[in-house]
This record gives sequence, structure tokens and C-alpha cells, in this order.
Amino acid sequence: MRKAQIIRALFVPLLLALAACDVPVPTSTPPSQPSQTTEEIPADVRAAARRFVTVADRVEPVAEAACRAQAPDLNCDYNIVVDDRADAPINAFQMVDDKGRPVIAVTVPMIAYVQNDDEMAFILSHEAAHHIARHLDRRRESTRAGALIFASAAARGGASGAALDTAARLGAVLGSRVYAKDYELEADAIGARIARDAGYNAINGARYFERSPDPGNRFLGTHPPNANRVEAVRRALR
Repeated sequence: MRKAQIIRALFVPLLLALAACDVPVPTSTPPSQPSQTTEEIPADVRAAARRFVTVADRVEPVAEAACRAQAPDLNCDYNIVVDDRADAPINAFQMVDDKGRPVIAVTVPMIAYVQNDDEMAFILSHEAAHHIARHLDRRRESTRAGALIFASAAARGGASGAALDTAARLGAVLGSRVYAKDYELEADAIGARIARDAGYNAINGARYFERSPDPGNRFLGTHPPNANRVEAVRRALR
């Protein structure tokens, strides 16, 4: 069994046991996995699960208050969940459910990877900030605009059929990425203040980037260089 699968098998039942603080998690633990008592689960796994639940419980109301203050027309009732897919990478992401409620999803490998409460708080706050800054809506608008611009240009050049579709898809990809780095830096700044207001050290939380692969400053990359992100956090807290 791979390490990620072992972590998942141990982690999800424990998170369910700790979810009295109203941090919902999926209940899709494979039935073939043997049940374990809390005492049988390794101490580091217990600590990581407890950290996630405790920090989420503390960050959510602060993020909700920031959302209501900065974007009062949005649904600010965050739903923090665990993405317990066995093949999920180290990741966290924000989405909106079909009722418009913001969802922050954190994968099990990410929960196991963070080293302290400050890092977990910063990650959750960063994802909450994406919703406050309306990044999903802004990215969709940019994607549609890029598709329209490229398709229109191709049509003026005489393209049709498959060539027109290709131009639209290319424009959509470029449109979705043109502001991606700016969105990440904006979420880092807003998230740093949320984490701070929740009582955590956002500077220490941003040290997460010291262990993360640096994407560099690639053209149309989805994330800015790690050094830029740390600096955005520092500026936001000055």
C-alpha cells in the first residue's frame, strides 16, 4: 500500500471522530480498510488531524467576518472539507457549490504535509481570500474574453470549423492564465490578514513556501515565484 493510501486510511476516520467542531468531511472511507481506534493511529497522524480541525474551526469565523465586510453581497458561510481521494496531491483549493456556498477543500496529503498551526491557518486563509476577491468569477470572465477575442480574430482571418474552435480554446487558456499570478498574490495578502486576525503568525505560515517547489517567473504560469509570495505577505502585514 502506498504511503498516501496509508495516510488516507488512518486519517479520514480520525477526522470524522474529531469533527464535532462542525468541520464536515466526506464519509467515503473504503470499506476494505480495517477500522482502528484512536489509540492505534500513529501520534503524528493524530496531531495533524487535530491541527486541521482546530485551525479550521478558528479560521472560519474570521474569514467569514472578513468576507462579509469586504464582499457583503457574497455567500460568506464557508464550508471547509477534506478531499479524501486516494490519488489527491498535496493541494488546497476553493470552489463554490451549486447553492453558491464557498467551499475550501484540503487534501489529506496537504494536511499531513504542513508542519504547524501557522502554515495550516495561512493555507485556509489564502483559499478563503480567493472567494472574497471573486477570483473564480474574474477568471471565468477572463477566460470567456480570451476565447472571444481569439475566435473573432481567427474568423476575420478566414478561419472556420476546427480552426475556429482551436483559436477559441487557445484564447480561453491564455485568458484563464493572464491574471493567475496576480490572483495568487492578492489571495496571499488578504489571507495573511485573515490568518493574523485569527491569532496566527502569517509570516511563519508563509514559510510553507520554503519547502515548496518554486515555479519561477514563467510566462503565463499559474503561480508567482515563492519569494514574491512571501514578500506579498510581509507587505500586507506592515
